[in-house]
Amino acid sequence: MTIEGFAPAKVNLSLHVTGQRADGYHLLDSLVVFASVGDRLWLDKTDTMSMEISGPFANGVPTDARNLVWQAAELAGVKGHIQLEKNLPHGAGLGGGSADAAALLRSLFGQLVDDGIGLEGALSLGADVPVCIGSIPQRMHGIGDLLQAVQPMPRCHIVLVNPSVAVPTGAVFEGLEIKDNPAMDAFDGFEGVAALVGWLQSQRNDLEAPARAVAPVIGQVLDALDDALIARMSGSGSTCYGIYPDSAAADSAAARIRRAYNNWWVVSTQTAGQTPS
Repeated sequence: MTIEGFAPAKVNLSLHVTGQRADGYHLLDSLVVFASVGDRLWLDKTDTMSMEISGPFANGVPTDARNLVWQAAELAGVKGHIQLEKNLPHGAGLGGGSADAAALLRSLFGQLVDDGIGLEGALSLGADVPVCIGSIPQRMHGIGDLLQAVQPMPRCHIVLVNPSVAVPTGAVFEGLEIKDNPAMDAFDGFEGVAALVGWLQSQRNDLEAPARAVAPVIGQVLDALDDALIARMSGSGSTCYGIYPDSAAADSAAARIRRAYNNWWVVSTQTAGQTPS
């Protein structure tokens, strides 16, 4: 039997770092959505573990126990041959290996972490794994262990841009000077794109400054998205997103950026949610 999974790109619309625990884990407060672009994987159950990687970003991805998908299968007590199609760039702030591991667990156990290996097990793979298992708009806080579904949430037309520069998450957090920043402003879902964008205007990504210190090109990416309703960096970078009023505007912006920067990864896509408004 073949198990198939889809790992949508995780987009942090906002990301506030609100503290750091004694054990070193950072406390986050983030509004997370998922795009319709992502990696794909297939698992054929066998008596042994093996893995192969394909796709435009296959180069450099481990095909052994270093891979989080492999680790997720072991954690779930499953063996087999895993095929992973890498369509998302590495070190991009889009979920990466955590999203891939979550896709496997979601395919095995369904939407809820507690139906499978438990929250603690999912967190052992990475702080982003629990939120990626749901793949729905969520508020993620704590160390990634506190999740709250966000409804209503409009479906957004977005452009994702990565300058083909990987940013190590550890280096970004090490460069964060202030650890105890204010949490996100209160919200109770968003009735439309205008309400969401209006709220985002006063939110932040606290990791943007240290990420730009590691990869100054992030500033150039944000400048390229200056015609968006709002543009921000996602996660720890280096991918940035821009929200556009409709698909035509998003497609046009993506085409313009591709022409100007033909070595960048540029995608016009949508996020999960209700009808745009």
